[in-house]
Amino acid sequence: MSMPAVQPVGAADLVRLIQRRRFDLSTEKRMQAQLAEALTDKFIPFVREKRLSDGDIPDFFVEGGIVIECKLRGARKMDVYKQLCRYAEHADVLVLILASNLAMGLPPDINGKPVYAAALSMGWL
Repeated sequence: MSMPAVQPVGAADLVRLIQRRRFDLSTEKRMQAQLAEALTDKFIPFVREKRLSDGDIPDFFVEGGIVIECKLRGARKMDVYKQLCRYAEHADVLVLILASNLAMGLPPDINGKPVYAAALSMGWL
């Protein structure tokens, strides 16, 4: 039996995938483990905690240069924004996705790189 071919995935597809799932939001680590399962189930190639630099390690780096950063309520909004700004400085990062249940506004792009918000609460509606 052959494995399904890996298809390139876009940011909008990833946002839909994230928003349609019910994640355990009790801890960020549990949520991340379930997101890893969801990506694996859909045969989406990714690296967990890819080191971009000593201080920049996004939660997920999806093939095609898409960073997914996971944040749960309680995170400081300015810290989250600054973290996304740092990631956007790296040449191999092309798109940023914030997967969060934190209500915060984001600009359409940071450093010329598109930014998407995936609302974790959507899967529970």
